[in-house]
Amino acid sequence: MAERTVADLVVDRLRAWRVPRAFGCPGEAITPLLRALDGAGGDPEFVPARHEETAAFMATGHAKFTGGIGVCLATQGPSAVHLLNGLYDAKLDSKPVVAIVGEDITGPLGGAHEEIGLSRLFGDVCNQFVRYGRAPGQVPVLLDQAFRTAAATRSPTCVVLPRELQLAGVPDLQEHRAGVLTATPGEPLARVLPHDADLDAAASLLTIGQRVAILVGQGGRGAEDEIVALADRLGAGVATSLLGKPVLDERLPFHTGVLGEVGTTAAAQLMGGADTLLLIGTNNPWTEWFPMPGQARTVQIDIDGRRIGTHYPVDVPLVGDAGETLRALLSRVRDEPNRSWRATVEGSVDRWRQEAADRAGAAAEPVNPQLVLHELSTRLPRRGAVAVDVGSVIYWYARHLELPPGVNAQLCGTLGSMGCALPYAVAAKLARPDEPVVALLGDGAMQLNGLAELITVAHRWREWTDPRLVVLVLNNRDQSGMAGGRHLPGATGGRRPDVPYAGWARLLGLHGVRVDRPELVGAAWDEAFAADRPCVLEAVVDPAVPLHPPEPALADLRGLFADGDAARRVREQVLDAQVGVEAEDLV
Repeated sequence: MAERTVADLVVDRLRAWRVPRAFGCPGEAITPLLRALDGAGGDPEFVPARHEETAAFMATGHAKFTGGIGVCLATQGPSAVHLLNGLYDAKLDSKPVVAIVGEDITGPLGGAHEEIGLSRLFGDVCNQFVRYGRAPGQVPVLLDQAFRTAAATRSPTCVVLPRELQLAGVPDLQEHRAGVLTATPGEPLARVLPHDADLDAAASLLTIGQRVAILVGQGGRGAEDEIVALADRLGAGVATSLLGKPVLDERLPFHTGVLGEVGTTAAAQLMGGADTLLLIGTNNPWTEWFPMPGQARTVQIDIDGRRIGTHYPVDVPLVGDAGETLRALLSRVRDEPNRSWRATVEGSVDRWRQEAADRAGAAAEPVNPQLVLHELSTRLPRRGAVAVDVGSVIYWYARHLELPPGVNAQLCGTLGSMGCALPYAVAAKLARPDEPVVALLGDGAMQLNGLAELITVAHRWREWTDPRLVVLVLNNRDQSGMAGGRHLPGATGGRRPDVPYAGWARLLGLHGVRVDRPELVGAAWDEAFAADRPCVLEAVVDPAVPLHPPEPALADLRGLFADGDAARRVREQVLDAQVGVEAEDLV
């Protein structure tokens, strides 16, 4: 019987932490671990990516879509450098990922091939935990600490294992020695609830408010019923951050959509008229679309107290789990909704929905990209996942794709790195092979790494119970620079080389559909979802279609009211409400 090695110990710890798969690229310094994974019988399995960056995106995508801990593997030097983008995505969107990096230290100090100081390289992105393995007895403890830290801090961590250490033999039963800690796997979640005095203050502030707006971020997941119940009790309107878009049913009549640069007119108007704001699990940076300074009193709920008040002044901070905190608030808030404010919000939503439909139906050459997402909205399966890339596709996704309840959607929301959608989609599909997945990306992201990762799709799809993985490529052939959704005046633009994306899919044995006529867009989606294998839907779209960022929240509430006198009266009520709230002893 072959002697057990440290690499086998690593596989044991991954299995103990219930890691289903690890993503990475082969390399000499990680080879012993890869061999151990090959002998693990798929528990866990190793998923080779075409590039270390996409492997890290897959690990982060796994964490985002499953709620578990993602794992990525790389070797030293350039391989380790390439992990950074995906790990920063995990850090900025607060997702747990563990990076295991191999290192060859047999060369002379400071002169080894591909040598990079890994502690400094990962010191910022994995600032909660970066450790080197030095002896076989340390490895299980290091891995347990890495996983526990990633789960507790919702951030990436890193363990560096020299190749010689991975090859080192270990006895079946190790003696406890001084300096060697023991640990067991597990990630218990504490029950976090604000103090009663803070809950009372928040309930008083929300009850006093006459025009309440609720902004929901990704931290609101799992608290959908409580959010809707509180909104109904207050007569509030609801908007979401970009990351919070999948949390609530977007068909709700008082759901104004996404707030911010990529968002809707109705969401901006909601903030323009609010005198009270409740932030739930969001760290939305687009504060120019928040209520004007001094306009609204604010309550913020977040599990991480470090995030409270970082982007907008907060009157009552509530550090706690969203669901637990909202249930405690519901028992304190009277059921006295402001029906006139709710009616105003619903009217704004109706007008926005008509405006969005008109925009999608506008003529373009050859196809309006908004129409492509609008047609998907009526055909999107009632279960599954959506992965969204960076670029103009975010605007169309945020405004025109109505997510059914239960459909999980993820994107690189805070880092904003192009090239995430297809790796995310692969991770989502491997996690749930019996459910459909849709990836939404532009031709720039497709050329960046999507063409290569289609090879991964072609290699794996026959294992899936439901073969549907539909990759939408919005092919506008435009490479003009953009900042904040607007073309940069001095950008070196021009035409991006045209690639036969659908043809490349067919060459790999997948299905491919190319559409360049608006009347065929719906049929193209039908064909893509009916295919017996993954499909690339290439839509040739007009790059000149304007992005139309909504106007930030305005004091005169333009668009909410038909006449200026009504707007002026509401503005006066906002000021009066501020004076009244300041007279209350809320705490």
